[in-house]
Amino acid sequence: MPDTALPYANLTPSLILDAVEACGFQASGALLALNSYENRVYQVGLDDGSFLVTKIYRPGRWSDAAILEEHAFARELAELEIPVVAPLPLAAGGTLLHYADYRLALYPRRGGRPPELEDPEHLRWLGRMLGRIHACGSQRLFRHRARLNIELLGTGPYHYLIEHGFIPPELEHNYRQAAEQLLGEIESIWREVADWVEPIRLHGDCHPGNILWTEQGPHFVDLDDCMIGPAVQDLWMLLSGDRSDMTRQLGLLLEGYSQFYDFNALELRLIEALRGLRLIHYSGWLARRWHDPAFPMHFPWFNTPRYWEEQLNTLREQLERLEQPPLEP
Repeated sequence: MPDTALPYANLTPSLILDAVEACGFQASGALLALNSYENRVYQVGLDDGSFLVTKIYRPGRWSDAAILEEHAFARELAELEIPVVAPLPLAAGGTLLHYADYRLALYPRRGGRPPELEDPEHLRWLGRMLGRIHACGSQRLFRHRARLNIELLGTGPYHYLIEHGFIPPELEHNYRQAAEQLLGEIESIWREVADWVEPIRLHGDCHPGNILWTEQGPHFVDLDDCMIGPAVQDLWMLLSGDRSDMTRQLGLLLEGYSQFYDFNALELRLIEALRGLRLIHYSGWLARRWHDPAFPMHFPWFNTPRYWEEQLNTLREQLERLEQPPLEP
């Protein structure tokens, strides 16, 4: 297996092209790295002039069973004519190839631009699509994918940061205090609503960068973080601005969403809790990947004193957000 400290050290252009041909496609030799850090993603030119995209999974992150559940969910959505980019079938059968100690999948190339989240019709349209995704996702649960919880997104990353010495000594006491207070408040909120929330299969990482817009409307990409959790996890990352902005955006999203799936209003209590978890998780994700040379190269501002000072202030601000009543669209 590849060295876990340098997970992509042996991933050469010729290996990528050979792997694509092992999948049953004739590569022209054209290869373009796309913007991805957790996995490695490339646009590959084919002899017939067309293109496809190959995703090479980070070694050791997911089991084969978890990856295949991701693929099956994407294909299930695509069969319902929900605009999700699903993996292509391979020449040897299935959708996942093992090649030279790596695992990869191939996808059709789909372009587009980010959604315009100030456009009411874009928000309604996104709401309709997410309602359809969740109507499908509610039919059964994953067996091998992660379940969204505080340990996964909050306490686990927090302890990693502390135990591996990422917080500067002069800030560690205050950071610990703010993070632990935030996590405690999130746990209280979670307990309030846990018995009333029905977990479903989710996209899991539904931020605007994973939605591409064309004249035909939106399509969703990158289900690499699909998981089991509350429906609001796929909605809150589309909200931005001040409280009045988010209230308006949420109302438009739910206007479309409710045409296809019933939204549990109690989940609105989780929006700021989920935002708080993501703040801690993001720092923990960067820390866990810091041994990968791509991360210091592309995130040079991480792990600087200024970064941690800003994070401390952000955690304190998030505590204040948690004290506010939930949004009411």
